[in-house]
Amino acid sequence: MSALLSVGAVTVVFDGITAISDVSFDVRQGELLGLIGPNGAGKTTMLRVITGVVKATAGTVQLEGKPVDGLPTHLRIRRGLALSQQIVRPFRDMSVLDNVALAAGADKTASPVKALFHRRCEREMQTGQALLARLGIAQHAHESPAIQPMGILKRLELARALALAPKLLLLDEPLAGLNSKEARLLADTITDINRGGTTIILIEHNLGEVLRICQRLVVLDNGKKIAEGEPEAVMHDATVRAAYLGTGAAGSTPTTATAAGGQHAAA
Repeated sequence: MSALLSVGAVTVVFDGITAISDVSFDVRQGELLGLIGPNGAGKTTMLRVITGVVKATAGTVQLEGKPVDGLPTHLRIRRGLALSQQIVRPFRDMSVLDNVALAAGADKTASPVKALFHRRCEREMQTGQALLARLGIAQHAHESPAIQPMGILKRLELARALALAPKLLLLDEPLAGLNSKEARLLADTITDINRGGTTIILIEHNLGEVLRICQRLVVLDNGKKIAEGEPEAVMHDATVRAAYLGTGAAGSTPTTATAAGGQHAAA
């Protein structure tokens, strides 16, 4: 598989503090890659570098072989990136369906002038309905997001990201705040989306689900890449075990419970 995204020797320094240090990895076309690590490892910072929210101090990010380092976030999105965020913030004065349709029509609203010439939205509404059905929440289409439980809001956030028809979907802790049944079902949905052809980077503290659905892992710790490869091999790496459980735990393997305790802490 060819590389859809290439991160090359990225370093990020905030006020003299190194958040990411010389990290490189590729995301192959069509794969579901887990980007994991203990709290404070630099995972979310790396996503923000990829999306352009944070500017790297050094290094480069390439999408389909072309650098995107100088592009603002909205232009990276037009190149094919989409981000589903951990903290879900839909437009609460719009219906669930309208939230997704608005994202589907992003190209029409790229500028005020362009929006003047696109006043019909049947196609976007159809896209929205199809995505809500795909995510299993079509019955909530005409309801307000303000009354939805977390499980529905997480699926709404995923539907909004998919409405952009991304080449690469970035998921920042989509399972956080869900119970075990909801997390497993949403993880299954993420797998289905990947099998449908969407390349995915998944940041997630629920290691049980990460190990179940991801094809390959990249592990960060203290801003550095400490491991990369197939999930089983990576999680048996002594350096990875030490990062999750402490240097005295060389004979143990990180578990879902171990990592889940810090779901809402900084990544």
